[in-house]
Amino acid sequence: MTPFHPFAKFIRTVGRGAQLARPLERDEAEAAMTLILTGEVEPAQLGAFLMLLRYRGETAEELAGFVTAARRQLDLPAAFPSVDLDWPSYADRHKQLPYFVLSAAVLAQNGVRIVMHGIKGATEGFAPTAAALAQLGVGPCETASAAAAALDRHNFAYLPLERLSPRLERLFALRPLLGLRSPVNTLARALNPFAAPCQLQGVFHPNYRPLHQHVAALLGQPVAAIFKGGGGEIQRNPDKPCLVLTLEHTATAEEEWPALTPSTAYPWRDETAQIERIGQLWRGEIEAPAPTAAVVGTVALALRYLGRAAGPVQAMDQAAAMWRGREVGATLTDSTTSGRHQTATALV
Repeated sequence: MTPFHPFAKFIRTVGRGAQLARPLERDEAEAAMTLILTGEVEPAQLGAFLMLLRYRGETAEELAGFVTAARRQLDLPAAFPSVDLDWPSYADRHKQLPYFVLSAAVLAQNGVRIVMHGIKGATEGFAPTAAALAQLGVGPCETASAAAAALDRHNFAYLPLERLSPRLERLFALRPLLGLRSPVNTLARALNPFAAPCQLQGVFHPNYRPLHQHVAALLGQPVAAIFKGGGGEIQRNPDKPCLVLTLEHTATAEEEWPALTPSTAYPWRDETAQIERIGQLWRGEIEAPAPTAAVVGTVALALRYLGRAAGPVQAMDQAAAMWRGREVGATLTDSTTSGRHQTATALV
């Protein structure tokens, strides 16, 4: 009799049927993802496992185990500089322009040290994150060491998942083959590869907010803020209230932020995906009330959960002041960190 493959027990555990199947415990999930990321799983097993979890829905314990395994597979410098804010960007089809890159730019100009990481995303008819960052003179870092250097020079680094974790990125590439997203989309948002004390997460499906909040708690994340973001990114939808689920030093809570613009006055969803608008808005060459509100509102969320504002009203005031005072003639790669921390502190 042919012995079972070592990974078969994990498929059997989650797929034995309604009466016998059960979720993986955290250590089992960690072991399963370790086998996946070290290439010790057959393609048929991988597809079956991911789709079983997709159909049933991942538990927080499973995701925490997956994240722990993924973190252990990262090849990172021994002494990476401190990061203030983890910024995952994993939506693969941007139906709206990713104005959130301007929010990150404003924060970086004001002393917030950010690492953004994510996938390429679709390009035909869409506006991926990397293309939006290029409008600000920012290119992808080729290595984690290059990201460390960029962070120290500019308070910002963009590290694509294909450079951060090629094995994890390959799991994203299965979507056209399987026809569905898999748990890796949720896993990557919680990765926080450089242990930033504050993490923002924008999710597409609102029912995933409590799951991400629970995962952050299991992983010991100091501060996390999860909300339904535009297109599944960290971007305020300006014409709707924003319910944020938070984790602040083990305490979980909810905080609702009001809508920023009346939807009838400033249509938010009708613009074409002209990536040039990102740079034009940054330089003040166009007026776009709804996108501007989205940028400022996203900055305000970051300030609030970074602990640089006491509440939404103060955070919005500070964010608006930062936007008005941005260096429109400078790209992120033009700026240096000198004086930035002092500027940010003065605005609190």
